[in-house]
Amino acid sequence: MFSISGKLTVKKDTEQVTDKFRKREFVVTDESSQYPQEILFQLVQDKVDLLDPFNEGEQIKVNFNLRGRRWTNPKTNETRFFNSLDAWRLEKEGSAAPAGNDLPPMPTSEPANMPDDDSDDLPF
Repeated sequence: MFSISGKLTVKKDTEQVTDKFRKREFVVTDESSQYPQEILFQLVQDKVDLLDPFNEGEQIKVNFNLRGRRWTNPKTNETRFFNSLDAWRLEKEGSAAPAGNDLPPMPTSEPANMPDDDSDDLPF
């Protein structure tokens, strides 16, 4: 798992690649070094809607996986390698509310209705 923060600079529409596969691309500009980098990410399948609440120009944090694959051209038998950055969670920079399929946060204290002693009403 990797993450990066930057400015959302390009927000593309969802593409229906095949009957069963859809993707959506977006670009985040990382300005943390002397030379800003424009980084292309993709959202696939059920994750394509994660980008909807964000607007170009906003600072966001992207959690992503690095994927690599091999492809051999059937005509020339030449092998090529491709990489993709598959985003799986997006959040506004400085926000504690991520957009993604995360579990809800765990409570930090016991609920108020818990008894103080070790007794309970369960029969086992």
